[in-house]
Amino acid sequence: MTGTAIVVGGGIGGLASAVALAEAGWGTTVLERARELGEVGAGVALTPNAVAALGGLGFDDEAVAGLGPRTWATGTWDARGRPILRLPDDPGLRATTALRGVHRARLHGALLDRARALGVDVVTDARVTTVVAGAPGGERAVVHHADRAGAERAREAELVVGADGVRSAVRAALFPGRRPVYSGFSSWRAVVPGLDAGPGLAQYWGPHAEFGTMPVSDGATYWYGYVRMPAGTRLDDEHAAATARFADWADEVRRVIAATPPGAVIRHDVLHLPGGLARYVRGRVVMVGDAAHATVPTMGQGAATALEDGVCVGRIVAARVASGQPLGEALAAYDAARRPRCRALARASVASGRFGSHLGPRGQALRNAVMRRVPAAAVTRGARAVMGWTPPALP
Repeated sequence: MTGTAIVVGGGIGGLASAVALAEAGWGTTVLERARELGEVGAGVALTPNAVAALGGLGFDDEAVAGLGPRTWATGTWDARGRPILRLPDDPGLRATTALRGVHRARLHGALLDRARALGVDVVTDARVTTVVAGAPGGERAVVHHADRAGAERAREAELVVGADGVRSAVRAALFPGRRPVYSGFSSWRAVVPGLDAGPGLAQYWGPHAEFGTMPVSDGATYWYGYVRMPAGTRLDDEHAAATARFADWADEVRRVIAATPPGAVIRHDVLHLPGGLARYVRGRVVMVGDAAHATVPTMGQGAATALEDGVCVGRIVAARVASGQPLGEALAAYDAARRPRCRALARASVASGRFGSHLGPRGQALRNAVMRRVPAAAVTRGARAVMGWTPPALP
C-alpha cells in the first residue's frame, strides 16, 4: 500500500526525501517557504557516502559526473601555508578521499528536476504555521501553511517529512524545547568563476579559523572562511572583512580572496542543534537533515547526511509500508538506523573542530607537531568509517 506524503522544505534534504518517496510510489507534495526554489552561491564536497546516496536516488554514474569534477582531499596546512598533514598522491589513498566538487545550485537543480520528473508537486510561498503529528494507525498528520498574502490552507497526509533546516518550523511545532544555538563561528563562502586554486580540496587551519578551497563545476573555485565571530555581527563590506581577517595567511588564501568579485561573497552564522533530537519521529512525522541533527561543518557532512536521510525515508519507511509493513514499525526502524549514525557524526564534528579550527593560538604549535607525525593511512581509516556508508536494501 502506498500513501500521500508532504515534505516541508525544498532544500537538498527535502528534495532527496521527495525523490525517494515518489520512487516508492507515494503521492508527494513539497512545501517550500520561499517564492522561488534555489540554492546559494556556494559549493559542496560530495564524499563517497553522498555519491552512494545519489545512486540510491536513481542518479547513475554519468549523472553524478555531470554535477561536478572528480577531486580529492589533498591535506591540511597551517595559516602560513606550511603542511600539517599532506595526503600523498597515492591511488589507494586517493580512492578513500575521493570527492565531487559541486556547486550547491547544480546539485539542488538536479534533485528538483528528478523530483518533478517523478510527479512530485512543488508548492512555493508556503510558510508552515503549525503541524499536527497524527498517529500511525490512527488520524492522519495535518500541515497548516500560509502564503504571503495571508491565505491559509491545511493539508492532510499519511506521512510528513520535516526537512526545513536548522530553523525548522516542523521542529518548533513538535519539539518545542529543542532550539538551535549559535556555534560561535560564522562562515564566508563564494564561488569564483575561472579561478584555478589547485586540483583538490585544500584546508588551512589557524587560530579560531579555517579556510578551504575546492574546484567545482564549470572551471570555478569554491572557497570558505570559517571564523570565530560574535553572534549577529553585521559587516558593511563582507569582502573587505574577509580580506582583513585573512590578511596574514598564506599567499594562496589571499590570492583566492583577492580574485573574488565582492558581490560573490556571502556569510552566515553557523547554528547547530547540540545532541540533535532525542527522536527523529513523532506521530506520522519524520525529521531529516538539519531539522533533526544540525551540527558544526568541520567534517563537511551536512549535505551528505541530508541525502542519506532522504534515501532512508524512501527505502526504510515508504518502500516498507508499500510492501505491507505498518507505518509505526517503519518509522521506528528509520529512527534506529539514522539517529546513532548522525549523533556519532555530530560528536566527531565537534571533536574535529576542537582539535582543528576552533583551537586557539596556544595549542596550535603542539597540535601541528602531533599531526605531522600522524601517518596518512591512520587518517584514511577514520574516513572509511564515515564515508563507507551505502543505502539500505529495498524490501
